[in-house]
Amino acid sequence: MIPVKTYWSMLPDFGWSDLLLRIPLSVIFIAHGSQKLPFDPLGGVAFGLSPLVWWFVAFSELLAGVGLLVGGAASLYKLRDFPYVAEIGDILTRISGIVMCCVATGVIWVVIKPINLFEFVMQDYVHVSLWLGGLYFALRGNWAVAAAKKKEMRGLL
Repeated sequence: MIPVKTYWSMLPDFGWSDLLLRIPLSVIFIAHGSQKLPFDPLGGVAFGLSPLVWWFVAFSELLAGVGLLVGGAASLYKLRDFPYVAEIGDILTRISGIVMCCVATGVIWVVIKPINLFEFVMQDYVHVSLWLGGLYFALRGNWAVAAAKKKEMRGLL
């Protein structure tokens, strides 16, 4: 029988596992944002949104998707070694996650208008998944880079 501590140390550390979430989530947000371009102020009228809010929705979706990809690229092996690139990438990832949560919350409240939480989660898993994906990156950032930096800081202390 293998002790639990030994078992956990034998598991590989795949620092880019968040790409399995990052890339599809980015593609979805970039696609939704680019569908609203060229910007048409009348596009938001169907949802009861002012042109200013519709403009923010369109560009927030597009920039959050791009920001999530660029933030992830900042965690690549050689690129993250440049001064402040890893930190800026982490902040960009977190901000993109927050924006994704905001956009998904707006869609849920304005367009879907769920009656109760249980039915909403069971019937509209797509928007729940988009919201949770944004929340994941808002809270976690570029975790692999942060963990490496933490180890580095412990070595300096």
